[in-house]
Amino acid sequence: MIRLVLADDHAIVRSGLRQIAQAEEGITVVGEAADCGELLDVLRKTEADVVLMDISMPGKSGLEGLKQVRERWPKIAVLMLSMYPADQYAVRSVKAGAAGYLHKNSPPEMVIEAIRTVARGKKYITPELAEQLATHLSQGDERPPHELLSDREYQTMVMIASGRTLTQIAEEVSLSPKTVSVYRARLLEKMKLKNNAELTHYALKHKLVE
Repeated sequence: MIRLVLADDHAIVRSGLRQIAQAEEGITVVGEAADCGELLDVLRKTEADVVLMDISMPGKSGLEGLKQVRERWPKIAVLMLSMYPADQYAVRSVKAGAAGYLHKNSPPEMVIEAIRTVARGKKYITPELAEQLATHLSQGDERPPHELLSDREYQTMVMIASGRTLTQIAEEVSLSPKTVSVYRARLLEKMKLKNNAELTHYALKHKLVE
């Protein structure tokens, strides 16, 4: 029996994933969490084989949560779930220890296949993710500036380029506007950009936002 934990800040998403998982033989949902703090609490109290985690959650991001889970429970396979295309967060997720990366538009049968695959100790690599990994490896030391950003800086960049204000970003990730402003300043400095307009142009050019 595969013991599955669901982590997503939207109750309706968790409900849908629970229905999909529990309609299958050999999979049981043993816990749910709305943020990374809750997820760590659940894992401390519950035996789990697979975690299906949203990459965008309040407080600590899914990538930060992923790293903590992998550090504390290395035998648990973590599948990252996101509304973002594979070219935005997939490589970062795998590098941080994820066993796979799924888009939220993935059909239910793909979600089940991914859960079963990672529960067997294997990676779940879609063709899109395989392409991104190959591109990343081929770039070697000539990686573009955005790949040198921290996970939080990268998240801030994508959200700014998507049109969100610092206040909106702060509310969405449960940080203060001042802290988000610091991330913005750091990423602009690292990428040698002057303002949000240049940042947005860069993100569009590199297909980091749709």
